[in-house]
Amino acid sequence: MDSLVIQLLNGLSIATILILVSLGLAVIFGMLGVINLAHGEFFMLGAYCVATASSLGVSPWWGIAAAPLVVGLVGIAAQQTIIRPLYRRPLDTLLATWGLSIVIRQIMRLIYGSGQMMSGSIITGSTDIFGISYPTYRLFIIVVTCAVLAGTFLLYFRSDFGLRIRMVIADRTTAASLGVNTAQTDLWAFAIAAAMVGFAGAIMSPLIVVNPEMGLEYLSRAFLVVIVGGIGHLYGAIAGGVAIGGAEATLSFFLRPVVAQILVVLFAIVLIRIRPQGITGGRR
Repeated sequence: MDSLVIQLLNGLSIATILILVSLGLAVIFGMLGVINLAHGEFFMLGAYCVATASSLGVSPWWGIAAAPLVVGLVGIAAQQTIIRPLYRRPLDTLLATWGLSIVIRQIMRLIYGSGQMMSGSIITGSTDIFGISYPTYRLFIIVVTCAVLAGTFLLYFRSDFGLRIRMVIADRTTAASLGVNTAQTDLWAFAIAAAMVGFAGAIMSPLIVVNPEMGLEYLSRAFLVVIVGGIGHLYGAIAGGVAIGGAEATLSFFLRPVVAQILVVLFAIVLIRIRPQGITGGRR
């Protein structure tokens, strides 16, 4: 029974992080039609904010607080200078964002070197839950991520800004004719997506090794989540995150992590073959 509870919590922990990383990717693709291959590097920048704070002797909490702002500003700069001129040219945006990811990685190598960095511990100890002792920081991640997801859905479905985003996604031309400033909506949606994935990298940094290559792993996992759940849909990111995160946590309990990840990819391929439109099937 204890093992089952631990696996459920592990699955929930992995799923919430994958959902947080994938949401921005889903919104950007659904809204702009842009496949942002630099999304993983935005995650990496968030992790480096916390590692930098720790290396300077500053509380890691300052790094977590700074990460959404720093990565959001990077996202604004990228959207304005690289992505916006390439709207309606999806192949060019693929090359441009891939080039941006390489540039970001090289800059981080120049600044920090190719070695690994560790973030300081933020919350230590364990908490008794359902009769078992579970790391408090992992519970913190679950709670904070759920709060961020709730805020995202309130913004998306219960605010004027969210209404404008949905209008632009549904029909950009009609939205512009009705007075929606599509350029401003694109900019802030991209900035929020970048800030969100930067925050995800920041809160995950105490649990992982920080290095310039770490973004590639999370980019591939985010794509898997978005495709399995349903491309361009917020509900799809949640469904995909639960499916991939749950499968990964369950298989890792019985098998070696490498074998588990291979089986998760095979599971995703079979699922996409059976249901090409994703689990949610187009629900926005």
